[in-house]
Amino acid sequence: MQGTLRDWRAVLVFVGPALLLYTLILLIPIIWSLGYTLFSGSVITGFKFVGLGNFVQLTQDQKFQSALWFGTKYALVVSSGQVVLGLLLALLYAFYLRKTSVLVRTIVFLPAVLPTVAVGQMFAKLFAIAPQYGLVNSLLHRVGLDSLVQAWLGQAGTAFWVIAAMDIWKAMGFYAVLLYAGLVEIPEEVLEAARLDGAKGWNLARFVVVPLIFPIMISSLIFSLNGTLKVFDSIMALTGGGPGTSTMPLTLYFQKVAFTYSDYGYGSTVALMLALQSLIVTLLIFRRARKDVT
Repeated sequence: MQGTLRDWRAVLVFVGPALLLYTLILLIPIIWSLGYTLFSGSVITGFKFVGLGNFVQLTQDQKFQSALWFGTKYALVVSSGQVVLGLLLALLYAFYLRKTSVLVRTIVFLPAVLPTVAVGQMFAKLFAIAPQYGLVNSLLHRVGLDSLVQAWLGQAGTAFWVIAAMDIWKAMGFYAVLLYAGLVEIPEEVLEAARLDGAKGWNLARFVVVPLIFPIMISSLIFSLNGTLKVFDSIMALTGGGPGTSTMPLTLYFQKVAFTYSDYGYGSTVALMLALQSLIVTLLIFRRARKDVT
């Protein structure tokens, strides 16, 4: 085996095809996109060299700042909901339902594999106000709370919470299974020793269980944050970034700038800011987690 690894020709045969595909599909488009940040225009209108002009434009672009703020707020709310509810569900599976949790796990995990467009259309019907009331407005009307009947997806504030609720509901089952896999690996002897020392209920979960699965929680949080920062399909399916641009994250803004307004250079600059945001968030979580461990 060592001899094979030292033979560069053998390494090239085994690693070369994968490395070539990785370069063609990922590295070259990334470098190409970085080059676009120095230009404005498109392949149709032609490119014009602007140097750092696109980055200067970012500082003056209110739509970019609004999209950046919305994406950050959305990521914090949704990722917190996904991981926290996933942890609570995992604790429920492991310590209360135990072997009977298979059916519940399957049902809760089901939304994670449903097409996002289908989930978006379902929530649009649930919160609809026209041409007829959706389920939510119908229930409010039935119980006499007509003052709360409203166009949930037609207002910036309520639309945000509908989108957040949809994505939390869709993904919490996935994180529940992920964290549950960590819980079942905790030695029963450790839990039994903690119970003999008087730890039970919330104290057992807080001081024994959570520290033991802390690395998995950090991985889940990073995975969730990077997914929510780059959200596209769920918002496109539910609101399309509206009303106006109030629910438009950087991904939708990049798509509109690059492919609707045909400005590949500025669109690539927006995409670069999104990549840097994801990288910074990941590094901050790693740094914080390392401090907590030490």
